[in-house]
Amino acid sequence: MGKGIVQPGVVDTHVVFGALLGAIAWNVLTWYYGIPSSSSHALIGGIVGAVIAKAGAGALLSAGILKTVAFIFVSPLLGFLLGSTMMVIVAWIFRRSRPSRVDKWFRRLQLVSAGAYSLGHGGNDAQKTIGIIWMLLIATGYSAAADKAPPTWVIVSCYAAIGAGTMFGGWRIVKTMGQKITKLKPVGGFCAETGGALTLFLATGLGVPVSTTHTITGAIVGVGSVRRASAVRWGVAGNIVWAWVLTIPASAFIAAIAYWVSLQNF
Repeated sequence: MGKGIVQPGVVDTHVVFGALLGAIAWNVLTWYYGIPSSSSHALIGGIVGAVIAKAGAGALLSAGILKTVAFIFVSPLLGFLLGSTMMVIVAWIFRRSRPSRVDKWFRRLQLVSAGAYSLGHGGNDAQKTIGIIWMLLIATGYSAAADKAPPTWVIVSCYAAIGAGTMFGGWRIVKTMGQKITKLKPVGGFCAETGGALTLFLATGLGVPVSTTHTITGAIVGVGSVRRASAVRWGVAGNIVWAWVLTIPASAFIAAIAYWVSLQNF
């Protein structure tokens, strides 16, 4: 995020302002309608839109953008595969157990899987915000471009913010993910969270900024489809996919306008 999406020399305070405003506006809009969109890709779209408004498409780094765009499709597919595989394995292992006993065990195990997914969430999502702040510090001369790591206070602030945001969270999104796509029982929640966590750990290890929203949505659909295809509300899933498609261009458009307004008035 700090150096792999755009040429660092192009970034200034107006670009960062436009990028953040574009991402925030899109996130608020999708939150209002209860659509789980990608904050990650909204942020990337915001950067792209603001930079194009300033310096044109030539200032973008195509390799970093293409890698990110590719994982728009890879992360939900991998989440789907791992979530459904986990569900099949668990169903086979506990095929002779009473449903009430299975439910009791996985209510406890879901605390572990939720913790693992939250760790993957912070390990990937918080890094993007750290990258944006670091980019701004470099652009304004408060940090050297050759520094190997951003300042500790930036890292701590971003992790604290993402933890607080998760704690106070958007219940509209929680309702969509937990109830509207498919009905999740503790065993299904465990499999979806574990599949999603494994996907996030892999992406973080590869240094690819992926969407935790895309990942967990794919995993939830995978878990639901193992039971039966009709267990998934495909209309809701389709609306979510459309939001994914529109995220980068919509946030880029808003960011370009915000950059122009910032440039004219500040």
